[in-house]
Amino acid sequence: MRKLLSLRHWKHVFVRVFRLLASKDVSAADKLLFAIPVLLYWVLPDAMPLLPFDDIAVTMAAAEFFTRYMERKYGSGSRG
Repeated sequence: MRKLLSLRHWKHVFVRVFRLLASKDVSAADKLLFAIPVLLYWVLPDAMPLLPFDDIAVTMAAAEFFTRYMERKYGSGSRG
């Protein structure tokens, strides 16, 4: 729980997301797996009124999932 509240942890996660999105090794389909749902949630949060999540919380959860999944799939050394 302490890790989830750490700004250092989230900075590291978002740096990893940027590197994965910029990497030529990661397929466009995999990049869209992260980008489309996050962008849609930011643009259309009122379309899902029964979900009591803030935009930032959804983005952070998606970033954590994306980095773990892509680093397992492509290796943590995926650089652009």
